[in-house]
Amino acid sequence: MLNKLRGAGYGAYFVGGCVRDTVLGRRVHDWDAATSAPPEVVLGLFKRTAPTGLRHGTVTVLVSGRAVEVTTYRAEGAYSDHRRPDSVEFTGDLALDLSRRDFTMNAMAMGPEGDITDPFGGREDIARRLIRCVGDGERRFSEDALRMLRALRFSAQLGFAIEPGTYAAIERLAPTASALSAERVRDEFLKALASPRPEAANGMLALGLMARFARAEGPPPALSSLPAYARLARLCFELERRGSIASTAEFLTALRLPRAAVRECSAAAAVLSSGSRDYKRLLRDYGERAVLAAHPRSRALRRVLRSGECFSLSGLAVSGDKLRALGLKGREVGEALDAALEHVIDFPEDNRADILCDFIIGKRDKNGKDA
Repeated sequence: MLNKLRGAGYGAYFVGGCVRDTVLGRRVHDWDAATSAPPEVVLGLFKRTAPTGLRHGTVTVLVSGRAVEVTTYRAEGAYSDHRRPDSVEFTGDLALDLSRRDFTMNAMAMGPEGDITDPFGGREDIARRLIRCVGDGERRFSEDALRMLRALRFSAQLGFAIEPGTYAAIERLAPTASALSAERVRDEFLKALASPRPEAANGMLALGLMARFARAEGPPPALSSLPAYARLARLCFELERRGSIASTAEFLTALRLPRAAVRECSAAAAVLSSGSRDYKRLLRDYGERAVLAAHPRSRALRRVLRSGECFSLSGLAVSGDKLRALGLKGREVGEALDAALEHVIDFPEDNRADILCDFIIGKRDKNGKDA
């Protein structure tokens, strides 16, 4: 693809994260390219294209089953919303295009033969395991406030330190992140939480980058030893316990998480808040996924799950239809099933249809006499 652009007389390079990951020896998932060719030329050079961002000079080119975003070299105007430039100006200058990028490690370009253009010391910073802004940090973060969350997320994913001047700029500019959409903040937050250093997600809160949603105080909870699926619930439990959020459901809803994820995480946080280790009743009340998220390392919980013993209505040896055939009606059916489940949790060997029918009939007769 680069050779085709170059053959037409234009400059063309891979840029951004794909170059960074190549230098790091990591697998590249997404490829982006920059070129001196105007967007209309790119559209004309390739058969399979999509005009995904013509206003900003971006055309998606489909090559060998891969989608590559190709963007014309550009300079940018003011960022009045702290997210996107008000205007762009196409240019033929690669160095000028690279100068508008966020961090030095993302401001490198690579030609088709693997030759790297690195005007801002990205390779050196990668060798030093350092995240540093291109140029002035305050200017970079004033342009796009999301870059501050990206700095912490990259630090968490790569194990890089944030250069002191860059970190100081994050501290000063953190309030501007309030203008970001909840979806953008959520995505960076969850990526940090899933990284090898999930405490960075708490760092986003502690720095005030998510002050619109919550602000954490005190030491971060230990999260790195937990499986990724359990970390959000544990962090929310700690935030709720410390009074940083009113509720897990409110916090995650504000971050625009899917309703199912909000319910599950809220249930897991409630399990943790209960302090109970009565796993069968916890499984009955909150569900398997929530209890596992709350206690992912519990061997006792795993034994309960492997035992095959009943902890839910679906596992009972009797059904509502069977009880209705015995003459129970309306609310009696639900109350009888609940009582049967409560009994079976304590006496798992009694989960047989004949025993439970006798138990329910006997309980109904006793209640009738008592009445």
